[in-house]
Amino acid sequence: MSRILVVDDEENIRQIILKYAKFEGYEVEEASNGIEAVEMCRKNAYDIIIMDIMMPELDGFSACRQIRKSCDTPVIMLSARGEEYDRIHGFETGVDDYVVKPFSPRELMMRVSAILKRSGGGETGEKRDVYENDGVKVDFTGRIVYIDGERVSMSPKEYDLFFYMVKNRNIALSREKIITDVWGYDFYGGDRTLDTHIKILRKSLGRHSVKIVTLRGVGYRFED
Repeated sequence: MSRILVVDDEENIRQIILKYAKFEGYEVEEASNGIEAVEMCRKNAYDIIIMDIMMPELDGFSACRQIRKSCDTPVIMLSARGEEYDRIHGFETGVDDYVVKPFSPRELMMRVSAILKRSGGGETGEKRDVYENDGVKVDFTGRIVYIDGERVSMSPKEYDLFFYMVKNRNIALSREKIITDVWGYDFYGGDRTLDTHIKILRKSLGRHSVKIVTLRGVGYRFED
């Protein structure tokens, strides 16, 4: 049973999410502010976090940065604001998805399901699936990336996107196909979301950023 941490200072929002999450079979815990969420993540393991941005004491972005220091649990951020800057800032902080209030609880559960399906690691003892070439090493089984011998930390969605591109290296991938295969649903502002993640991913790759080639009018290609 997957465990969800719901973080929102509005109790009615927490209760709505809790109701739908329990109906889907998830185990749910609650936090009313960012500080409480950070402490709970230090003591407990969660499969996904649903967190509001505007909260007293510690906002969602700051809480996410603190949580990222100790774990890479996927985060869905909730906000009453839908500006592109907020989405970009969230993705740079390590957020995996961004949902604007008011939202559909059913759609939120679909997004939770899609992220959970893509965020699991390999089983212990499983034969490791590894790609290595020219200073880039990707351990698909352990969800680990090394660039020129140094381990690189990425958000769960960065891992998903990079692993997908490496698995499909030297193939022209349309924006629509990447969004469908990596995100698993039609995401509002999908092109901007993809472009933002590509930008962040290129920063993580350093000198190897040139391996991600922009195909104007089409999408992207990872070159071996």
